[in-house]
Amino acid sequence: MRAVVQRVASARVTVDSVETGAIGHGLLAYLGIGEGDGEPEVEWLTRKLLALRIFEDDAGKMNRSVVDVGGAILVVSQFTLYADVARGNRPSFGRAAPPDIAESLYERVVGRLRERVPVATGRFRADMRVESVGYGPITIPFDTALDAPALRGVARPSRSHIDDAAARFVAALTSPDALRSAETTSTALDHEDDG
Repeated sequence: MRAVVQRVASARVTVDSVETGAIGHGLLAYLGIGEGDGEPEVEWLTRKLLALRIFEDDAGKMNRSVVDVGGAILVVSQFTLYADVARGNRPSFGRAAPPDIAESLYERVVGRLRERVPVATGRFRADMRVESVGYGPITIPFDTALDAPALRGVARPSRSHIDDAAARFVAALTSPDALRSAETTSTALDHEDDG
């Protein structure tokens, strides 16, 4: 499950020039449902959205949640958060959940959020126009596969594992063999350009 969350002064969504949802102070959350998502992702993401401390306290520090400030959330479905542009320029969306499953989980997220704060929505599978007035700006992406891999029984790699992997990658790129290969390729390309 993926979400892109923006802190807003106001936001609204229309479908065919008819407003389907609007909020004042709060969060605009674009929500994408991926293959394999289920109730654990719904629970994790709704808890995060409700507890996310990105509103200022009296000292001017980001220390309050949307619940604390009496804000609202506008949730807009957006399967394009699962766009894959690794090959070519036209995105593919094969990792997005099928529409019937995605809509059910989208409604579950909305329902859980409504238990704590006012929630407005767009219309699932509609061509929507979204307008927002952000401030900060503050925009935060969430991806349960990366941020909460334990939901699927996968251990999150430690910082040292990530650093070790990065060091091995850099070492492989800068090894004498890799550098000779790059020089050979570059020379071959230069000769092609000359011809």
